[in-house]
This record gives sequence, structure tokens and C-alpha cells, in this order.
Amino acid sequence: MPRKKNEEEPKDTIVSLVKLLAEERDIDEEEVFQAIESGLVAAYRREFGGNKQDIKSVNAEIDRETGEIYVYKLAEVVDDVVDEANEISIEDANELGYEDVEVGDEIEIGIDVEDLGRLAASAAKNAINQKLRDAESSKIESEFSGKIGEITSGTIVRKDARNVYVNIGRAEAVVKHDGQIRNNRNERYDQDRIMKFLVMGVEEANGRPSVVLSRTDARLVTKLFELEVPEIKAGDVIIRSVAREAGSRTKIAVYSKDPDIDAKGSCVGQRGQRVQQIMNELAEEKIDIVDWKEDPALFISEALQPAKVSRVDTEISTNENGEVERYAKVIVPDQQFSLAIGKSGQNVRLAARLTGFKIDIKKESDESVEATKTLIDDFTVVDDENGEG
Repeated sequence: MPRKKNEEEPKDTIVSLVKLLAEERDIDEEEVFQAIESGLVAAYRREFGGNKQDIKSVNAEIDRETGEIYVYKLAEVVDDVVDEANEISIEDANELGYEDVEVGDEIEIGIDVEDLGRLAASAAKNAINQKLRDAESSKIESEFSGKIGEITSGTIVRKDARNVYVNIGRAEAVVKHDGQIRNNRNERYDQDRIMKFLVMGVEEANGRPSVVLSRTDARLVTKLFELEVPEIKAGDVIIRSVAREAGSRTKIAVYSKDPDIDAKGSCVGQRGQRVQQIMNELAEEKIDIVDWKEDPALFISEALQPAKVSRVDTEISTNENGEVERYAKVIVPDQQFSLAIGKSGQNVRLAARLTGFKIDIKKESDESVEATKTLIDDFTVVDDENGEG
């Protein structure tokens, strides 16, 4: 049976509204149509009381081209009507134009709604909001779940005692306490300041997806170098490892696949411009760029820069749990010892994380004393053996 459309709905208004909402929320028009249809049903149930509250199945459809609205309920064809809200007799069904129905069939019964245009507008403004938020939330979650580990720019909106809130376009994101650089006076989360962040994940907050960002993750440094250094983006220079104490200092090991390209020089840039750009973004955090070496001893020597190293002895073993342990004894000139250790042990700590070795640093003078003691002990043993002979 042909459907009778409601005559008074604002056709152009509905279609225009859909296009406007879809553009504003950056979601698909079909999702908006479906949201309005759901909203119409909810608004109808809410605004028209009585036994209509008991209708089991109310549906609304909007013609995608014309904007015409059709609201209907499903009713079961029965011999004797008991539930007027959900049942219809064969005779009444015939009068509506359903001539071949049988008992047990379900038919659509159009609902005449007074002032349907006002109802549609109300639904679009109120009842569909949650549906649109759900669609928008789903799109945000889908988009940013695929960007975990990537870099994004955002504008500081506000902050409280624990969190910093950032506008990243379609969504508001959060930088939690552990993702903030708090030990550097140059790092300020002032309102309207634009900064770069690493996307850590998406989680739900107050029923809405919240994008979690970080300024402290070591991968942020990697991504900043990828943005700033064309040779890295092209794949000619590889970042092999990064060790970071956010807000203070980072060590980054780089390697060139092309012997004609200086990996370290590419990252530093002419007159230090490239690395300075990254340091500026990271609140003047110090960055040590070192050459990655396949030989562990050479790599450890590089990692301990700016200190000069005299000798590196490495040992790799497997403990009783089957875990690989890497140990290095590093000998440095006495005057280089403090530099090798670094302030509060930072230099050796970062070098250890960069190389994956436990590093024990000794002065040359201490090593000489130990060597002399060992020589004396060996001589004593030999002398005792001769004496017994």
C-alpha cells in the first residue's frame, strides 16, 4: 500500500538541517538522518501521552531526497482487538487499503501527528543530540585509535591541579600529570599556547572519548626529528634508540644507510638549526646526538659523550632465568670521570638506557691501582709456590 506522507513537514528545512549538522559535526549525512528519525520516535513517545506510550513499535522515516517524513507504527492483524495500541482488526486493515491481509500479519499504520514540523525541529535540536554525540564520539575514537604513537598539534584550553586540557580540532584531549614536563621552567601550559604532543591512546571520560596526550614520552623526540630532518623521513638516516629524561636531557643514537650521508650532521643541521628547533619545542631540553655503532664497545663510548673514554670492556651472559645480561666496564681519564657520570648520574644513566648495557665507570688511576694489586697478588702466589718447592 502506498505510504501517505505527512503534508505539513518542512521538507527543505529537514534536508538543509541534515547537511548543516553533518558539516558542523564532520559526520556522515546518513548518520544524521538516522539520528533525526530516532529523535522523532523519542519525541513522539514523549509528547503524545495516553495509550500511545504503550505502542511497542513506532518508526519514522525521512525521504533522503525530498525531506518528507513518514511516522508509523506496526500493528498485528487480529480477529478481536484487545490491545488497541498494537492490534488492528481485519476490517479496519481493509479500510486502510490492506485488502489481502490475514490474522497474524503486521501492517504499517501511518500516524497523523499535529504540528509535525515543530516536532521534527524539536527532535533535531534535543532528542537527537545524544545520537549525534555518539556518532561523533565513535568517529573520534576510530580516528585517534589509529594515531597512537603519532604526533599532533593542539591548543591549550585550560588546566587544573592535575591535568592540562588541549583542543586538537574535533576533540578535546587531556595531558595527564605523568605526561607533563614539570621540572622545566620553560615548559608552560598557558591558555591558547600551541604545542606538539604524542598521542598515547583514547579512553572514556564522562561518557565521551578523551584523547590522551603526552609531552614526556621518548617517542615524541623521535617524531619531532622525523618532522625536522628530511633524511630521516626519506629513510636514509635511521634512529636506532632514544633515552630521555623529559624536560632535562635526551640522548638519541642515529645511523646512516648511505655512507655519503652524515647521520649526526643531518640531525644537527646547518649551524645547529634543526636540533635547535626541536629543543625549542621541548622547552630547551638538552639533546645529545650520537652515532650508533654495531660494536657495543664503540657504541658505549659514543653514548657517554661528551666524556672521553679510554677503554670499554663488555660482557654478555645469560642468567639463571634465561635473561640476557649486558655489562660494560668503562675506563675514563680521571679528569673525565665527573663528566662521564654526569650531574646526579644522568649521563651514565641515559647512556645505559641508550645502549642496553649496565655501565660501570672507573677512573684510570683506580684501574691502575687494581691492576697493580692483581700483579702483586699473582707474584705472591708464584713466590709461595717456589718457596714450597
